[in-house]
Amino acid sequence: MSFKNVRVKIDELKTRAALIKNLQLSIGNVMEETWEEHVGPTPFPSVTSLREWDMKLLKRYKPYYLPFCELCCLCTFGKCDLSEGKRGACGIDMAAQQSRIVLLACCIGAATHIAHARHLVEHLIEKFGRSHPIDVGGVHVKLEAPITRLVCGVRPKTLGDLEGILDYLETQVTHLLSATHTGQEGNNLDFESKVFHAGMIDHVGLEIADIAQVAAYGFPKADPEAPLVDLGFGAIDINKPVIMCVGHNVVPTVGIVDYIKSNGLDGQVEVCGLCCTAHDTTRYYPKAKIVGPISWQIRFIRSGVPDVVILDEQCIRTDALNEAQRIKAPVIVTSDKNCMGLPNRTGDPPDTIVDDLITGKVPGVLILDPELVGEVAVRTAVKVAPLRKKFKTLPETSDVISGAKLCRKCNNCKRVCPQDLDIPEAMETAANGDLSLLADLYEFCIGCTRCEHVCPVELPIHSFIVKAGEKQLKAEIFKIRSGRGAIQDTEIRNVGSPIVLGEIPGILAAVGCANYAKGGREVAEICMEFANRRYIVVTSGCAAMSAAMYKNGEGKTPYEMFTGNFEAGCIVNVGSCVTNSHIAGAAIKIASIFAKRNLRANYEEIADYILNRVGAVGLAWGAMSQKAASIASGFWRLGIPVIVGPHGAKYRRMLMGRKDREEDWYVYDARTGERVYVGPTPEHLFYAAETKEEAMVMIAKLCMRPNDTTKGRAIKLTHYIDLHKRMYGKIPDDIHMFVRTKADIPITMKDEILKILEERGWKETRIPDPTLLPRLIRRRKEE
Repeated sequence: MSFKNVRVKIDELKTRAALIKNLQLSIGNVMEETWEEHVGPTPFPSVTSLREWDMKLLKRYKPYYLPFCELCCLCTFGKCDLSEGKRGACGIDMAAQQSRIVLLACCIGAATHIAHARHLVEHLIEKFGRSHPIDVGGVHVKLEAPITRLVCGVRPKTLGDLEGILDYLETQVTHLLSATHTGQEGNNLDFESKVFHAGMIDHVGLEIADIAQVAAYGFPKADPEAPLVDLGFGAIDINKPVIMCVGHNVVPTVGIVDYIKSNGLDGQVEVCGLCCTAHDTTRYYPKAKIVGPISWQIRFIRSGVPDVVILDEQCIRTDALNEAQRIKAPVIVTSDKNCMGLPNRTGDPPDTIVDDLITGKVPGVLILDPELVGEVAVRTAVKVAPLRKKFKTLPETSDVISGAKLCRKCNNCKRVCPQDLDIPEAMETAANGDLSLLADLYEFCIGCTRCEHVCPVELPIHSFIVKAGEKQLKAEIFKIRSGRGAIQDTEIRNVGSPIVLGEIPGILAAVGCANYAKGGREVAEICMEFANRRYIVVTSGCAAMSAAMYKNGEGKTPYEMFTGNFEAGCIVNVGSCVTNSHIAGAAIKIASIFAKRNLRANYEEIADYILNRVGAVGLAWGAMSQKAASIASGFWRLGIPVIVGPHGAKYRRMLMGRKDREEDWYVYDARTGERVYVGPTPEHLFYAAETKEEAMVMIAKLCMRPNDTTKGRAIKLTHYIDLHKRMYGKIPDDIHMFVRTKADIPITMKDEILKILEERGWKETRIPDPTLLPRLIRRRKEE
């Protein structure tokens, strides 16, 4: 099925009633049927189409609220006190208010990705035409766009087919956002259902964005051997003109790369980036360099290395223009979502713009034409680089020591630091000439610069930390595999059975931002731990970069140590934020390719399959943005749990199961129709872990599923018990809840566990064909 825009022109139409000349008819979207798979129950679902499925999830995984404060301040009735059972002037209570805030965050995140997709699609249609085919993997991917097929019930074949899907997504965001108005929705669980809906449409938007750019720009197409590219400050060649690109929309950077290539400058200008634009730039141009995750923006600008700073959209420091001015680097902003107060020079001649930037007549410009961005950025970088001489704002060591002597020990810096870093102690030792404690903070600093804004003597504390860690900064040279995009259908066929039966213990998706409590190294350690345990490990976004920032004794990074094939024991980088759709898509494709479940507009059944059979867990260890919230909520609706780090508790709400409530853990046996207790599998849907150790134990635990075979459950229990023993020094106290029959018990632990089961009064239960959907019982009996 695809969308076709129909236009009819009739030169002359003669009827008994009239003579009509030059008649033109235009019919918006006509759906052309070319797909044999029958349409499921929920094509283009409305806000309430999947509400019953959501309520099934929310009955088991109840919201657990962590409010910042007890007030609502969203309308002029307020401030309203919602503490201790009180309601606001509009009638809302605390639970509904917290869920409303979560919905607002997810609407922001979904709108951001969908707007990104809209811009990409419109630009690519203008450049390549509506009929440009969608190809994300050649012969290796016949089931392309699995999320779009599942949600919308359509199979896009060309770029033009994506426009109607985006129309639907934009309509849904509008409906969801309207529900947050004062005096609209009042029930917390219905707010949560809408949160799930926001996440689902966000995933479609992610998928649309990536399949469009993969098809048009020739990114790696489901390639396990995508090129290894350079990552880290030390990988940047500072002897060349350096263009730094920040954000998530690769279109302007493509303009830069194309200008470099077409003007004989390949290899003479260094193109580098931060955040997801960096991922997608290396997918287009493997010679580009990734500086690092979002948290490195300030440290890289202050280093003085960038000659020109390009800002597109999403996750950009809003003071990047101010910071760039300090190092005399011209700024070009390229998105209508981020204009930075700069003049729009899109219609001006490139010579004039370049001259104004080089002479410093203007600190920056807004250019909305990506080809013009390419010409202006490259020409400006080439001309300004010799003039700047790498103008630095990082202090000298003597400046750090003298500055530290001005510290008043007021503790304001530590008080506002989200990491609670002991900056005062480090400043005290620095004042005596010892910068080692400041250097120790380098790995853990997330670059928020809050400390600088509260310092009564205005010390550049972040710059002090970066200067103290300069040796480590310059030694940061790593390899990361360029984002491969989709997972091949053949890879899904190979792993489908062992994943569903539990013989591959699980899929771990390390995704999201870089707001880590104890540095990004923990992401690399977690990924390697589970890859060594033969889990399938997939990465994306800033987490994919952090996973690369580790070297073994041979100097190899995780992406060099582990295979890029989607198989047991891999570490696979799918790419930027929008490629999270391929991670969800892999779970969906297991249900379709391996289990032969009907995919088209059949969301509820596929989500039920994934919840009960596919042992997948998301880890957003540094999640901080609204986009991260909407991405997570899309996984929740599919039945995939997500774990966040300590800062993730600031999303204000978890979705927690109660393993002590036996009645919450019953499913239907699709073979018999009986209700069967399956234990808390998976126990939670959204969980904040305080430490890396807690997260690792929880990952193993949340990979267990009701459908696990006895062999598969024994494998999963082995990892859960082993990690729990290693991290906590003892066997978990809930092990009896995950043993269904004695055959589930790992053979090497049998005597020890049998003793625990006897003490707990354990009784054997049978392994069902699990489902939460009564309609599947009827269908199974008919079969």
